[in-house]
Amino acid sequence: MDFLEMPSLGRRDLMNLRKGIDAGFRSFSRSYGEDLENFFDPLLQFLIFFEKLLISTPWPIILLIVAGLTWLGSRSWKIVVGSVFCFMLIGYLDMWEDTMSTVAMISVATLICISIGIPIGVLMSRSDRLQATITPVLDVMQTIPSFVYLIPVVMLLGIGKVPGLLAVCIYALPPIVRLTNLGIRLVDKQVLEAADAFGSSYWQRLKDVQIPLALPNIFAGVNQTIMMALAMVVIASMIGVKGLGIPVLQAISNQYLALGLFNGLAIVALAIIFDRVTQAFGKRLQRHQIGGPSV
Repeated sequence: MDFLEMPSLGRRDLMNLRKGIDAGFRSFSRSYGEDLENFFDPLLQFLIFFEKLLISTPWPIILLIVAGLTWLGSRSWKIVVGSVFCFMLIGYLDMWEDTMSTVAMISVATLICISIGIPIGVLMSRSDRLQATITPVLDVMQTIPSFVYLIPVVMLLGIGKVPGLLAVCIYALPPIVRLTNLGIRLVDKQVLEAADAFGSSYWQRLKDVQIPLALPNIFAGVNQTIMMALAMVVIASMIGVKGLGIPVLQAISNQYLALGLFNGLAIVALAIIFDRVTQAFGKRLQRHQIGGPSV
């Protein structure tokens, strides 16, 4: 054997290794695929219900809800007027139904990421060993190409809303975990010693001191999670998720510039609205932490 030749598995061994992995995963999907579908069925039903609710709600009510939520988050008339104008323009250009489907998907994905990510971040902040274990997993989730983890998800659950939702969550979950962990670890130790001196239990210290002081970081994680979920809209549409991603795919396949441009700009508009509202809310939280005006 040439010394300079890179040692590697032979073609036959490599082929047998791939066949073994494929056969093992096929066997797993045949044995547990139906059970996994049943496990995720409540999530599918909730997603369908929320999507139908948004689509069937009259557009003036949706605009009032958008205006109310943006005002509660930002306390800025400019952001409120800009958000309402963007939604009216989206409706005027006949993208209302796809936009409501995308908003439903992003909202459900964000809720799932928050409900899973914040507890994991809290647990990571308590243990350096757990942090060292979970951090490489988060690195893989953020860096592995989306198309790679779509393969096992589609093999297990087929094509549809749930596989798309899982793919979005896998990509969007790491920021909320990382920033929750970081925010709690950055809480001043003197503040924690003062809480201990007053006899606070672990739960009281976490609920009344650590999480309130870490809120700006936690909300920055929520902001990043929403942005990354929106970034997955087009990829998720490749496995059957309705929304603004499907027209973009059709535009790429058929070279429809205007169709792709309009729907792409609608995704950008949603991203800007979510980003401005969550950023403004995060700044208000920071002002509250330093005792400044909260408006």
